[in-house]
Amino acid sequence: MNQLQNILTEHFHLPPEAGELALEAQTEKGGQLVRILIKQNDLDEIDLLETLGQQLNMEVTRTLPPEIQTDFTASIAIAFLKKNSMVPVATQDDAYIAINDPFSFQALDDLRAILGWSGVRPVLCPLAAITTAINFSYDMTQDSAEEVMQDIDSEDPEALFSEIEETGDLLDDTSDAPVIRLVNLMFSQAVRDNASDIHIEPYQNSLKIRQRLDGILYDMLSPPKHVQSALISRIKIMANLNIAEKRLPQDGRIELKVGNKDVDLRVSTLPTSFGERVVLRLLDKSSVLITLTELGMPDDRFIPFSQQIKAANGIVLVTGPTGSGKTTTLYAALTSINNTDINIITVEDPIEYRISGIGQVQVNPKIDLTFASGLRSIVRQDPDVILIGEIRDTETAEIAIQSALTGHLVFSTLHTNDAASAITRLIDMGVEPFLLSSSINAILAQRLVRIICPHCKEAYTPEKEALLKLGIKPDEPTQLAYRGKGCAKCHHTGYKGRCGIFELLLMDREMKHMILTTANAEEIKEQAIKNGMITLRQDGAMKVLQGITTIEEVFRVSKE
Repeated sequence: MNQLQNILTEHFHLPPEAGELALEAQTEKGGQLVRILIKQNDLDEIDLLETLGQQLNMEVTRTLPPEIQTDFTASIAIAFLKKNSMVPVATQDDAYIAINDPFSFQALDDLRAILGWSGVRPVLCPLAAITTAINFSYDMTQDSAEEVMQDIDSEDPEALFSEIEETGDLLDDTSDAPVIRLVNLMFSQAVRDNASDIHIEPYQNSLKIRQRLDGILYDMLSPPKHVQSALISRIKIMANLNIAEKRLPQDGRIELKVGNKDVDLRVSTLPTSFGERVVLRLLDKSSVLITLTELGMPDDRFIPFSQQIKAANGIVLVTGPTGSGKTTTLYAALTSINNTDINIITVEDPIEYRISGIGQVQVNPKIDLTFASGLRSIVRQDPDVILIGEIRDTETAEIAIQSALTGHLVFSTLHTNDAASAITRLIDMGVEPFLLSSSINAILAQRLVRIICPHCKEAYTPEKEALLKLGIKPDEPTQLAYRGKGCAKCHHTGYKGRCGIFELLLMDREMKHMILTTANAEEIKEQAIKNGMITLRQDGAMKVLQGITTIEEVFRVSKE
């Protein structure tokens, strides 16, 4: 203890009693001394670990190897390692125990004894790296789907009804019931792969489970057909749905913890001729909202878009199909203008991210809380900025426009192919053209293209016809295009991650006049291009030449 007090006093200029207070807190509430010191005194973890390492003559590492042997998972409970923040690290060349607290002597000795690693040295390491290694090791050693499905025939029906703790870590679940293990495996694999959706699709003689990665569906598992009823019942139990009701669609949600990620799953069931089809949308609550600058919008669209979202009133629309990142863009816009000077209220379905300082309303049609009815109430809450999750009907469109004309800034989304089509869609809904020309400030159309995997990226010479179709003239000095060969890092798809392509239509005097005289989307688009608008296809071509995405991706998401 004297040694710790000397370290705190000499290197961090903390009073001598800081160590004693930390010890008292440990005695009363338990926990690790290092974590208590960091929490109580706002010490930087890396600084503290490096100082402790120097004083105690211990090695310090900031990261752990990506590939470690996971044999220890069979003999050590994950809860023991998490509680004591330590993990055995064995590679081909070395073996040591990564620990976060050098004063956890007893736990370290226990771990050495269990492993038979007498005398193996401890190495100080940040908590986040240790937690990631623990989760990875136990996730990798989960039962394979084949092993689980071999056990399914001996399933105990009662086991399906076992409760899952809302805050419990899925990787800690030690249930022996094969269907429960299959569901846990399915969820943990989807979270590890950063999937956005899981589809459970019943057919006449088969059952298929697929996951959506970067916007594309891939096969995940194919359990035997007789598992279908038990598998769907288990998911319905977890989502608090009625397992006896198989004739009507149902919606629910599941809150899970998988490793160090808190995941919210939206569950939707739909009766089909071969049984209930289930789609789960995964929302990682621990993921950080991206900022406006991180969207990857080029300056020629970023600067005017940033100006429009700070306007005093009017409507800013973001358009695109489902899964094109519209909500992410609007959240980034809200976050950038969110401060104590303005009142921001949203009405959404569903609320995907909670933003501090913003009033968010969840649509609930069961009690007649729709976008339109919610919007009417919001206007009486003295808002400066209103976000409407989606303009779905004439009533919502009319209230949004009236709100914009009475001094509010309104953000919303529409499902249209491009920016110009948003005008004609609203006119088709019955909105008067003069109201549109008076209220709309800007329309941003966007798509998400997959990014070429950096680990297997290769250059090649594309065909001239493809370049011409993309709008790149053969007489221009063209760079080589790039594509991904496919590797383990990108699940052999050649792509890893996504970025946006954007088309921004701004309302100037000519455009407003055109809206008053025509409802033709093509004519509106031609005028916008004359005014300098860069189309989705053109933005995609730029990203192809920059080596960000492929020609095929741009053709897939954009239409001319």
